[in-house]
Amino acid sequence: MASNVLDGKDLIKFITAGAANLREHAQIVNDLNVFPIPDGDTGENMSLTIEGGIGAFDDINESSIGETSSKIASGMLMNARGNSGVILSQLFAGIADGLKDKKTASVIDLADALKKGVDRAYKAVVNPTEGTILTVARETSDFVYSRVNDESSGSSLMDDTLKEMRDSLDRTPELLSVLKEAGVVDSGGAGLYYIVEGIYRTLRGEGISGETYTASPAQKKLDFSKFTEFDVMKYGYCTEFLLRLQTSKIELSSFKIDNLISFLNTIGDSIVAFQEGTIVKVHVHTMTPGMVLDYCQKYGEFLTIKIENMTLEHNESTVTNNFMAHGEIVKAEKQAERKKYATIAVAGGEGIQKTFRELGADFVIDGGQSKNPSSEEFIKAFDAVNADTIFVLPNNSNIILAARQAASLYQKADIRVIDSKTIGDGYAALTMLSYDSGDSEEIARNFMQAMEGVQTGEVSIAVRNAKLGGIEIHSGDYIGFCGKNMLACDKERIETARKLADSLQAGQHEFMIVIYGKSVAGDERKGFHMAMKKSYPKLELYEIDGGQEIYDYLLILQ
Repeated sequence: MASNVLDGKDLIKFITAGAANLREHAQIVNDLNVFPIPDGDTGENMSLTIEGGIGAFDDINESSIGETSSKIASGMLMNARGNSGVILSQLFAGIADGLKDKKTASVIDLADALKKGVDRAYKAVVNPTEGTILTVARETSDFVYSRVNDESSGSSLMDDTLKEMRDSLDRTPELLSVLKEAGVVDSGGAGLYYIVEGIYRTLRGEGISGETYTASPAQKKLDFSKFTEFDVMKYGYCTEFLLRLQTSKIELSSFKIDNLISFLNTIGDSIVAFQEGTIVKVHVHTMTPGMVLDYCQKYGEFLTIKIENMTLEHNESTVTNNFMAHGEIVKAEKQAERKKYATIAVAGGEGIQKTFRELGADFVIDGGQSKNPSSEEFIKAFDAVNADTIFVLPNNSNIILAARQAASLYQKADIRVIDSKTIGDGYAALTMLSYDSGDSEEIARNFMQAMEGVQTGEVSIAVRNAKLGGIEIHSGDYIGFCGKNMLACDKERIETARKLADSLQAGQHEFMIVIYGKSVAGDERKGFHMAMKKSYPKLELYEIDGGQEIYDYLLILQ
């Protein structure tokens, strides 16, 4: 940062350092979870979000800070996942707005841009909660803005930023009682702090382990024996690339993404193609990737290319009916005819996913707690179902913002994000799925009404000592809770589930859906079934082999 002026190359250097420092401390951020169970994912979500922004620069050497910040923000918006990741992406999008059209930025420009970033981040959240990453960003921005002047340097700016951010983070438990009781600071605010710390350390010339971070994931180990010299290509190639449109080849305004999609439909399926400025991103399954590349090169040059033989990833459940890509389940073929309505749900665990499809979900994104899908993964799902109006059931409070962000970025359909916060909400909503009215508003209302009064209890293991809701918890205990309310704790898992059912007043309900996790074996399931029948003889029990990872029991009561 020469002469206290920042250019695009400086910005890439500093943001890369911030991402590396966050990645180094991601597990620490993950562990700042109010509920002491193994589902903390804030550090991972924020890391994947900011790394998505850096990924736009694999082959780009940009000196303009306006252009650079815009590309980083665009990449982060598409890769944002989890509430903290979405807020982080909106913060950077606002900063990019503040730096628009600038070749370089002064210290004052940066302080102004940070305020714009905070404003945009707050607007992205319907009901902002203080004591979170939003508070840390706002208090830091206000402090820095009040102190910056023509005499300020890059070093003094970062000194003020890091100090106030640390102090603000330490104050979060005083603003949010649940943090104070759990004895932790806000995880999203901590993630933001580690990003800024990485920038600060790089500005001071200090090294960061992991600073050699690259955006591309490690190469997966492939079994080449799945495609030998005697095999015949059946599933084609998963082909993905970024294309930079070139003025030497076309008039930029004449390029139409719909024309490209029409061509891709003639030689492939599972197509996702969209344009961000002069960059076109394409995903397609095709037998002839060479034809795709030849066609697209008429318009520009490639920034990145990835072609994978899908036979190497093949198994009966993921290719014949679906294929797995970047953590989401995608139908193998885009719907040939456009439908009026479609519903997309998010769920983890093969049994739950199968149940949701049987209840009428057109598309199930593989995700949930500790596995939050990105905005881009939602966009791929929107494109796959090919409908005029698409209803989305996130089924997790930490996924709703990413779904809404994806909806705001998607222009080819009317996207209705339903505020389903649990698997129980999603299950109840799907049981009432009907498009018979032909009225989008009424369909959405029916989803919301179906979720009213639904309670979803969850059982998981504690990974640290804590005290929540007046209950003393020790590492290794099993805990049961509903929403943010701690309801049960015991050394035995089945006893915790039984206590949770009692706390949820299961006897006052007509039926209960029990979704067993991956680790709950047959004998334990039989034991729980017998306990429920003994305690609540009139209760109708519906049991599902869910296969989910984090929650050993999900109890849904309506």
